[in-house]
Amino acid sequence: MSEKVVNAALLGLGTVGTGVYKVIRNQEQEMTAKLGCRVKITKILVRNLEKAVKKVEDPSILTTNWDDIAGDPSIDIVIELIGGIEPARTYILSALKAGKNVVTANKDLIAVHGKEILETAGEAQKDFLFEAAVAGGIPIISPLKNSLEANHVTEVMGIVNGTTNFILTKMSQEGMEFSDALALATELGYAEADPTADIEGIDAGRKVAILASVAFNSRVTLDNVHIEGITRITAKDIRYAKEMGCEIKLLGVARCQEDGVEAYVCPMLIPAEHPLASVNDSYNAVFVRGDAVGDTMFYGRGAGEFPTASAVVGDVFEVVRNMKADCCGRVGCTCYKTLPVKEMADTHNRYFLRLQVEDRCGVLAEILEYFAKYQASVAQIMQKESKRPDTAEVVVITKLVSEGAFFKVKEELENSPSVRKISSMIRVYEN
Repeated sequence: MSEKVVNAALLGLGTVGTGVYKVIRNQEQEMTAKLGCRVKITKILVRNLEKAVKKVEDPSILTTNWDDIAGDPSIDIVIELIGGIEPARTYILSALKAGKNVVTANKDLIAVHGKEILETAGEAQKDFLFEAAVAGGIPIISPLKNSLEANHVTEVMGIVNGTTNFILTKMSQEGMEFSDALALATELGYAEADPTADIEGIDAGRKVAILASVAFNSRVTLDNVHIEGITRITAKDIRYAKEMGCEIKLLGVARCQEDGVEAYVCPMLIPAEHPLASVNDSYNAVFVRGDAVGDTMFYGRGAGEFPTASAVVGDVFEVVRNMKADCCGRVGCTCYKTLPVKEMADTHNRYFLRLQVEDRCGVLAEILEYFAKYQASVAQIMQKESKRPDTAEVVVITKLVSEGAFFKVKEELENSPSVRKISSMIRVYEN
C-alpha cells in the first residue's frame, strides 16, 4: 500500500460515533507514528445535518446519503456505529462487496446475522472486526481469536451489562428495591429512557451469543440463548444471598460440554470469593476458562463514549496494519464446528428457592418430599420469619440438578395447598 493516508467513513455520530471521531483526531500523530500512515475520516453519514454540524470541524464531510460512501472508491474502511439491524446490515454487506473493510460495535446485528456478514467478508477477502460489540473498552474478541487460540475454551461467562450491574450494586450496597435503583440509574444516565433490553437481559443475551460463537468455534445465535432479566430480584433476595456468603449478579454464561453448548443469561447467586462478585457499579468483566491457560478475567468499562471508541479505533489500527501487509481477512469467521446448543431443561445448576408456606408442623417434610420425588437433593433449608399470620417463609438451596427435574419440583410446589407463593427462584453459579 503506497498511500500515506487511509480514508475512513463513519456511519453515525451518536455517543460512540462522536467518541470515535474525537479519538481519531486526538490520536492523529500517535496513529501516524505507529502505523506509518494517517487515518482520515472523509465522510460521516448522519440523519440530522443541523445537529451534526456542531460536532465536527469540517461540515463538508457530513452526508445523509449512503451512496456518497458506498460509491466512493477512495474510502478504505467503513466504521458502522448506527446500531440495530437495518439499515446497518444492508450498509455493511454493501461496503464489503464494494471492497471496503468494516469495523462495527453492532452486537444486535452480529448476534443475529453474524454468519452472513462474516461469510461475505471472507468472500471479499476483507476485514470485518467487532471488538467493541461485546464489552465496550474491554478487549475480549481479539484475545479469544488470537492470544487464547491455543486453548480449548470450556467456559466464558461474566457481567456484560453495566446498567443491570449498577442496579444490583445499589440494591446490594444500599438496600434499594429494584424500582428505586432503576430510577437512580436512569437519572444518572446509566439506563436508557426505555431500559427493557438491559433489565430483561436481552442486551447481555446478544453478547453471550457472540462470545460463545467465538470461544467455541461454533455458531450460536440470539435465538439459542435462554434469557431472563433482573426485574423480579428483591432487596430481600440480595440480603439472604449475603447471609449465605453470595452476591447476586446478572451473569451471561456459555459452557462447552461433551453433549453440546450451554448459553444463557440470568440473575445468579455467586460466591463472594469469586472474582466476579466484586465487580460493581457499571463495570463489566468476562471470565474465561481454558485447558492450557486456566482461569483468566478481563475487567473494565463495558460501555460509554470513550471506552467503546477505544475498542473501535483499536480495530481500525488492525485493519490498517492488514492493509499495509496486504493480508486483510486473515482472521475471519472462526466457526468451523457445528456443535448442538442444549435446551435449558438439559442444563444443570443449583437453585435458590424462596417460598411462603403454611406455618404448621410437617410442612417442611412435605416440601422435601417433592424434591425427593424428582431426585433433586437439597443442600440447605432455612425457615425465616414472616410478617403474614399463619405463614412461614422457607428458603431452599439445592445441590446440582437438571433444570428439567427442578422445574417439575417447582410445578409440584406451585400446586401444593401448603405453598401459598413462590416468591423467588434464582440459579446458583457452580464452578
